Amino acid sequence: MSEYPVHDNTAAHRFELLVDGEVAALASYRLRGTDVVDVLHTETHPDMRGRGLAGELARQTLDLIRSRGQRIVPSCPFFAHYLTEHPEYTDLVAN
Repeated sequence: MSEYPVHDNTAAHRFELLVDGEVAALASYRLRGTDVVDVLHTETHPDMRGRGLAGELARQTLDLIRSRGQRIVPSCPFFAHYLTEHPEYTDLVAN
């Protein structure tokens, strides 16, 4: 388990990475049906940048999507780039 947990805030439609109980990074999304998650935007709190938190958010988000049997549309440039650098997740990309 990661030192910094990611959870799905379904009410806000975003995955959140928490540091000391506070949102340090987030990835907003929209659902396409029940099985496709379109990740729209990723951001890291300015005070938390440079610590690899966005990459950790992406990894845990993709693991969560996989565990749910869902697929991803990486509309967010950060997620799209992350997927090119981590081919172990390319099977999750929706056509």
